[in-house]
Parts: sequence; structure tokens; C-alpha cells
Amino acid sequence: MTPRVTLYSKPGCHLCDDARTVVARVCSELGEQYVEVDITTDPELVRRFGEEIPVTFVDGSQHDFWRVDAERLARALRR
Repeated sequence: MTPRVTLYSKPGCHLCDDARTVVARVCSELGEQYVEVDITTDPELVRRFGEEIPVTFVDGSQHDFWRVDAERLARALRR
């Protein structure tokens, strides 16, 4: 199964920790998978997302940044 949610994050980011908790819970409840990408491993990702992390994508489109709303994420995954 291909993950529908991508979470862009970096180590030591408390907002990323919060987002990971929400994403993991919602994906688990809905039987979906997610992948987490550490932006510090790629200079282009740092340039693109450095000031907005955590950033979530659903089905390849940007969904949220900074905070992840569980209800909004669940609605997007139910579509």
C-alpha cells in the first residue's frame, strides 16, 4: 500500500512531534499509511519547507503546515 500522507519534518521540532502524533493517530484510525521525510537530508527540501515545517501532503497535494488539524486530515482521507 502506498502511503497517502507525507509528513515533512526535522529533528528537534516540537511542532513536528505534535504533527506526527496527529498524523499517526488519524492514519491508524482510518487504515491509512504515512511516510515521514526529514527535510535536513535534502537542501532543496530545506529551501522549500524550512520555515513552514511540519508540512503535510495528502495524495501528493499540500494539505497543512505548522499544525495538523485531525478532523481536517480525516476528512481529506475519507474523500
